[in-house]
Amino acid sequence: MSKALVASRPGGPEVLEWTDVETPMPGEGEVTIRHTAIGVNFIDVYFRKGVYPWPEPTMIPGGDAAGIVEAIGPGVTGLSIGDRVAYVLRTGAYRQTRTLAAAHLVRLPDTIEDAVAASVMLKGLTAQYLVTTTYPVKAGDTVLVHAAAGGVGLLLGQWLKAIGATAIGTAGSADKVELALRHGYSHVIDYRTEDFVARVREITGGKGCEVVYDSVGKDTWRGSLKCLKRFGMFANFGQSSGLIEDFKLSDLASGSLSACRPTLFDYIADRQQLEQRAADLFKRIASGEIVADTITRRPLQDAAMVHADLEARRTVGATVLIP
Repeated sequence: MSKALVASRPGGPEVLEWTDVETPMPGEGEVTIRHTAIGVNFIDVYFRKGVYPWPEPTMIPGGDAAGIVEAIGPGVTGLSIGDRVAYVLRTGAYRQTRTLAAAHLVRLPDTIEDAVAASVMLKGLTAQYLVTTTYPVKAGDTVLVHAAAGGVGLLLGQWLKAIGATAIGTAGSADKVELALRHGYSHVIDYRTEDFVARVREITGGKGCEVVYDSVGKDTWRGSLKCLKRFGMFANFGQSSGLIEDFKLSDLASGSLSACRPTLFDYIADRQQLEQRAADLFKRIASGEIVADTITRRPLQDAAMVHADLEARRTVGATVLIP
C-alpha cells in the first residue's frame, strides 16, 4: 500500500483526503514508478471541482510527475529498473507510487532534475506546442501572454525572446510584473492598475499583436480580441477566471480574426510527437535558453493548501509536491 490524495466527491480543497491506495503490479506494457516530484497545475483544480468529468467515481488529481522505475511488466522495452522518467496525464499523480502504461513515459536526461521535470511536463510542453504549432511564432512577431508570472507564462516569455519575438505580458502585482520582466518579457502590464487593451495599443503603436495566449478566460477574452491585429490568432488554453461565455463567431469579424481552444493531450497523443516535443523542451532547458528557476516545493500532504493558494492567485511560477 502507498498513500495518495483522493477526492470522493467534487468540491473545494477540503475534499482531498490523505489515504491508503493500492499500487498494482505492472501488467503487459506497464511499469511501476516511485514518484519523486509531482507537478501542480490549474487543471488539477478543474478536475477537483468537477468542471471536467471524472474518469471514475473517485479521483486522484495531478497531471505530471517525475519518478524512478521500480518494476517493469511484460513487453516493455527501452526502460530499466532505476531509470529516471517523467510523464503527463490528465489525473492520478497525487500519490507516492503509480503503475501506468510505459508509452506515457519519457526518460529524463541527466541534465534535468526531477523537480524541474515535474514542473515542466505539462507547462513546458504547453509552451512548446503553443509557440511551435498552435501559432508558429516568428522573429519580429508581437505576442501578448496573460498570467505572465505563472508557470506557463514564465516559460513562454523566455521562449518568445529566444525566437526573437516581442513578448508583452500581463500580471496582477508589482512583484509579479518584475518577475515576468526577468523572464524574457519586453513589457509587462499590471492588469489591476492598468487597462491592458489600452497599454497594448500604446506599446504596439496601435498595430496590435499577431497572437494572444490566454489562460485566464472569462475576465480577459474580450480584451484579448481587441489586442489583435488583422488576421490575428486568439489561443485560449485555460480559464483560471472561469469559462468563456457568450462567445460568438461574429466576435471575430473585426479583423478577420481566428480563435482556437487547444489542449496539450491532442498534441502529444502520438508517441513520436510526445518524444519530439519533450526532447525540444529538455534541450532548451539544458542549454540555458529556458530556465525553470521559479519552483516552490511543498510536501504532497499539503496539496489542499496549495490548491487554495493557486485559486487565490497567491502563487508565482511553478509548485511541485514532494512525496
